Amino acid sequence: MKILAPSPADLTRGRAATPIAFIRAIVLGYRLRGMDPASALAQAQIPAAVLEDPAARVTAAQMELLSGIAMQALDDEALGWFSRRLPWGSYGMLCRASLTSPTLEVALKRWCRHHRLLTEDIVFELVPQRSVATIRVAEHTELGELREFCLVSTLRYLLGYACWLVDSRIALTAAAFPFDAPAHADAYAYLFAGPASFSAPAAAISFDARYLTLPVRRDEKALQAMLQRALPLTVLQYRRDRLLVHSVAQLLAATPAAAHTAEDVAAQLNLSVRTLHRQLKEEGVSLQQLKNEARREHATRLLLQTRKPVKQVAAAVGFDSEKSFARAFREWTGAAPSAYRTGAGSAA
Repeated sequence: MKILAPSPADLTRGRAATPIAFIRAIVLGYRLRGMDPASALAQAQIPAAVLEDPAARVTAAQMELLSGIAMQALDDEALGWFSRRLPWGSYGMLCRASLTSPTLEVALKRWCRHHRLLTEDIVFELVPQRSVATIRVAEHTELGELREFCLVSTLRYLLGYACWLVDSRIALTAAAFPFDAPAHADAYAYLFAGPASFSAPAAAISFDARYLTLPVRRDEKALQAMLQRALPLTVLQYRRDRLLVHSVAQLLAATPAAAHTAEDVAAQLNLSVRTLHRQLKEEGVSLQQLKNEARREHATRLLLQTRKPVKQVAAAVGFDSEKSFARAFREWTGAAPSAYRTGAGSAA
């Protein structure tokens, strides 16, 4: 398969944020196999001298090109991490094995299970709980000097693949690593957006469990295109978050009587008003639709579960008058509030 690579002009364009420690880890992979990395470094425009500067950084494009060259030269997509090589195409096979999953949860469970067919040096486990899902890594062998690079790369690739599968940014609630904070710990905020901790019992990432229910949106054609340049999945962040609808709905449901202007909602979600409207539109809804749904759900609950007068129900869901509420409620359900309460609207 032909692998597309960044152009020479792209290599040094953009922010240099990738720690030189990760480049040194790739170089170590070469040396463990008795191979010379000089040509690969030259192609990625990384001077050998910068390897000695612990504060040095390279661009994502340089990291992508060097990793791709090294994986093919070593015939090892693990770059020397494990006790056996993972021949070129191993992770592509892993992606394909989970591609037909109906939801992200099924896809991640398949990924974790099938990764053990490649190696048991490290084992992934998906731990879904009521509100938080965690992917944890168990180390079954000594990873040595490549430990940090291995754990960071595999977790970040799995996170990137998961985001790609559901075409959504997956916002992390936590990222943990079983080693002391390195000198380049600031880079973790870019690789794992969210709070990162070190000296943890095991490497792990956690996120809202609702992401697990998102449907897989990719097919074989999309996979073939992605595999042409799969390495950016380990460094690029998705901007779209398909859980935005759920987040907005939760916010609206908490205070259904509030006005909930676009400015207020955007501010509470740390978004611009333009981004809020654009992302909701991409997900096929509008803020007004979500506001109506929150009001309708709260109104029907009050009508069916309490004896509050319709006028009080109207006020509780943000209407100034009983008349305007009744008109809106009829549009929502096809029945007047009083009729709905007595059961006339139950079939609507």
